[in-house]
Amino acid sequence: MNYRIAVVDIGTYSTRLLISAVHVKNTLQETLNSIEDVFSAGRITALGRKLKETGYLQEEAINEVLSTLKEYVLIAREYQVEEIIGYATQACREAKNGSQFVQQVRELGIDVKVISGEEEAYLSFLATAYGIKPEGDFVVIDQGGGSTEFVYGKKNGGYGMDRSVSFPFGIVSLTERFIKHDPPLKEEIESMRNFLISHFEKIKDYSQAKEFIGLGGTITTLAALEKHIFPYSSSKVHGQVLTKKAVKKWLEKLSSMELEERKSIPIIEDKRAEAIISGIVIFDTALDYFNKDKIRVSDWGLRHGAVIKRVMEKFNG
Repeated sequence: MNYRIAVVDIGTYSTRLLISAVHVKNTLQETLNSIEDVFSAGRITALGRKLKETGYLQEEAINEVLSTLKEYVLIAREYQVEEIIGYATQACREAKNGSQFVQQVRELGIDVKVISGEEEAYLSFLATAYGIKPEGDFVVIDQGGGSTEFVYGKKNGGYGMDRSVSFPFGIVSLTERFIKHDPPLKEEIESMRNFLISHFEKIKDYSQAKEFIGLGGTITTLAALEKHIFPYSSSKVHGQVLTKKAVKKWLEKLSSMELEERKSIPIIEDKRAEAIISGIVIFDTALDYFNKDKIRVSDWGLRHGAVIKRVMEKFNG
């Protein structure tokens, strides 16, 4: 028996759709290995804009996300999916009007759930374990718009999530808080770096992990820039390795440019150009702090983890 699942990831910065085909086999592992992407789309909708400042999701942002989701529902129905699952993250966790927005999403026919930072970390872990298949201990850095998850995973026969932390900052909130000039001042980047280090102190033992793996639009864009992958190709980016030297090179290069100059680079989406500096600072600071000389890039994220989790649930009855 084969079936299709649609997963919608309603993030603080982007709204993404993944439609996966699942080919049911005799064992769970064989079934998980059979999963294939049928359709993938993403749009930067910045749902969390001005959230820290006001405490509310802005009407313009809500309408933009709902319009995008209406398109995604039509696409999912064309692909004859069995179900449309939705996950909402930090912006909806934080906003005073988050529950009203979620109700509007449900009215579109999406079975949406606001997940905790811990649940978000688990989905990132599943995506990395089954998408990258790392050996030994590994740390996943899932950098989003409103939160950033650090997950410590282990491979000991099978994969297990050892521990995780969800920090309530991402590229939207960091940009709004620290970057006031265009291009950003060195002092602004240094202040952001010191802020991040104060949080990393809580997980200093994560440095024991053999490998660090990065998720999210910033790190995949960096991989595409460094490896000259244009137009963007998920399969070509997935699994690439970026050295610390390369991350530092792009931080220096892009942070010296004005916004309009960053927007003129074809690989960088217009809206991503506004917040990419903060994303690179997260990875650059993490590599320095945890003393790692490289990071592997995963194009699989929350949506893939959600498909894996759903297949596990269905297979185990």
